[in-house]
Amino acid sequence: MDHEHTTLADDLERMLATQSDRRQSLRWLFAGAAALPLIGCGGGGSDTAATASTTTGTGSTGTTTGTGSNGTCSVIPEETGGPYPGDGTNSNGSGIANALTLSGIVRGDIRTSVSPGSATAAGIPTTLKLQIVNVGNSCASAAGAAVYLWHCDRDGNYSMYATGLTKENYLRGVQEADSSGIVTFTTIFPGCYAGRMPHIHFEVYPSLAKATSAANRVKTSQFTFPMATLNEAYSTTAYASSSRNLSSISYATDNVFSDGTSLQIASVTDDPVNGYVVTLTIGVSL
Repeated sequence: MDHEHTTLADDLERMLATQSDRRQSLRWLFAGAAALPLIGCGGGGSDTAATASTTTGTGSTGTTTGTGSNGTCSVIPEETGGPYPGDGTNSNGSGIANALTLSGIVRGDIRTSVSPGSATAAGIPTTLKLQIVNVGNSCASAAGAAVYLWHCDRDGNYSMYATGLTKENYLRGVQEADSSGIVTFTTIFPGCYAGRMPHIHFEVYPSLAKATSAANRVKTSQFTFPMATLNEAYSTTAYASSSRNLSSISYATDNVFSDGTSLQIASVTDDPVNGYVVTLTIGVSL
């Protein structure tokens, strides 16, 4: 038996014309679909899931944008912790190097070592003010998160690893974010060693209680400084070797920052005489 061939539009028209209850159901269905929230970036979950939606090529994992009362924030790229993390994940030749378990490592002023060390790092006084924001929670301040931070001294050496410094732990410290998500460290401006742009390493932890084991970290990254600041700081006599090293490297050739620095260059105010104040907003997914 031959059947009349109709289009989908014809079938829908006939159905809606003869069955008012279905017509109303469809209206409800369409209205409900329109009211469903769109799934946007910055909605939580892991960095991998978040970066799948918005990748700009800035940093090794791209960026994730979220909006909230503080405006727009992005997940800072994941970067290597380098060979000198001091977080218990490697050895310094004398055993496991782990600053996270040291008594007194939770501190604001990281210029002087805690026991078993006692040395103080010399250099341009620098205040670091880092605001941790939770991209997974509409850029809200990540109050209660913790940051472990470390960097080289003005000669390019890392405590806990460099020859003569394996018992020292200066320029390493842990801080808990305040109610505004801010951690503050008093330190010195880092030097520039051969092959790398000047930088500061950090790890973010969900809480201070969890900042005792690297297994609990939710982000490992690095940040750097404006070129004008680097040239200014390294024009001082104490940083002469840094000036020479900087002349042979750039952001474009650095093995960490060559893929973009828009989320990793801190703002710097003041000067080498009075000391620097460095600020940066760091987006993570908690």
